Amino acid sequence: MIEDTMTLLSLLGRIMRYFLLRPETLFLLCISLALWSYFFHTDEVKTIVKSSRDAVKMVKGKVAEIMQNDRLGGLDVLDAEFSKTWEFKSHNVAVYSIQGRRDHMEDRFEVITDLVNKTHPSIFGIFDGHGGEARFRDRKNVFLPIRSLCSHPLWGCFSPPAPAVAAGTTCLIALLSDKELTVANVGDSRGVLCDKDGNAIPLSHDHKPYQLKERKRIKRAG
Repeated sequence: MIEDTMTLLSLLGRIMRYFLLRPETLFLLCISLALWSYFFHTDEVKTIVKSSRDAVKMVKGKVAEIMQNDRLGGLDVLDAEFSKTWEFKSHNVAVYSIQGRRDHMEDRFEVITDLVNKTHPSIFGIFDGHGGEARFRDRKNVFLPIRSLCSHPLWGCFSPPAPAVAAGTTCLIALLSDKELTVANVGDSRGVLCDKDGNAIPLSHDHKPYQLKERKRIKRAG
């Protein structure tokens, strides 16, 4: 009697292992559990799906921010230096630059945005370099202080340059927070706003020595 029972249990075990451990059976089991969870636990499933989507959006936003923060003029410093033209387009930002008559490209730009999570304002910078190697005009010396705009005064970003540095650059910065736009500039890179009617509205004042106001400022500064 005991032997018959053991034989029957062994046979049932082999049958269960044969059918239950097959890939097709496991696949159908997963589908059944998913359907059962969807129809009888809809709220819990929606919460899990929403949390997963939010996590994916957050990761995408951080990756996009890192990629934009690591971008310099759409190219690295050396490529930008020897490229006659370059362009950059991402989301609601577009940039195009032509070298002009100079020996090498001296324009740079920087974009810092977080359009997905909107954890900080968007910052846009345009730099027209001159007189020296690009390493003196890269963002390490020009743009990084602007990352602290939210906690430090704006004029701190335009402090006098370090001594013995012959290279320079203009600087046009636009900070967009919700519906408020703040613009600051040094040099003659000009900011212009185009309204819905196509009118051009100046947002900056050029710093050129032939202009009377700027000439007076230069003389006052010594």
